[in-house]
Amino acid sequence: MPQIIPIRDLKNTSEISAMCHMHNEPIFVTKNGYGDMVVMSMETYEKSMFVADVEKKLAEAEEAIIKGEVSDAKEALADLRKRYEL
Repeated sequence: MPQIIPIRDLKNTSEISAMCHMHNEPIFVTKNGYGDMVVMSMETYEKSMFVADVEKKLAEAEEAIIKGEVSDAKEALADLRKRYEL
């Protein structure tokens, strides 16, 4: 379940850091009852960025397949062998 805290609680930096590491998910910070910021541990951030990068690369690969911009692996290897006389 997401953690939601008011902005005034950001004074307790040690407690917030512990919460970030304990739950391994972002903490949503509200200001005047509305979402304002997100705080997370570096590990959680890096995992999120890694997953986003993988998803982006998969989407690009699927788009290349749909556009026919890929070739058969056996044909590609045969072309490389021929080009470099292997």
